[in-house]
Amino acid sequence: MPLNDAQRPLYEVKANLFKGLAHPFRIRILELLSSSPEVSVADLQGETALEASHLSQHLAVLRRHRLVQSERRGSHVFYRLADPRVADLLAVARALLLSLLEADSAQLAHVDTLPTFGTAAP
Repeated sequence: MPLNDAQRPLYEVKANLFKGLAHPFRIRILELLSSSPEVSVADLQGETALEASHLSQHLAVLRRHRLVQSERRGSHVFYRLADPRVADLLAVARALLLSLLEADSAQLAHVDTLPTFGTAAP
């Protein structure tokens, strides 16, 4: 069933949300922000070991997709989650990932029960 004109914008917003999450460093940044009410850019840089320019780019993506908010105080910039449900989303994603990995692990445990075929290359 194709998307109608009324549905399309909502799905585009949803897709953009996931684009904002679509990088390992952005996920790590969000996890750091989930564990504290706010974190300075200097602390984020120390925790991620990213160059300042790369961290800035990732933070800009997170801001653009409205996942984080920033506040300048003097010469320091602090970031926080734009909505506490971002932390919930990360927790659900982690639980899902662990569940998938457990399923994969269970399947891998049975690999040696598969029949052999051909010969393995040396």
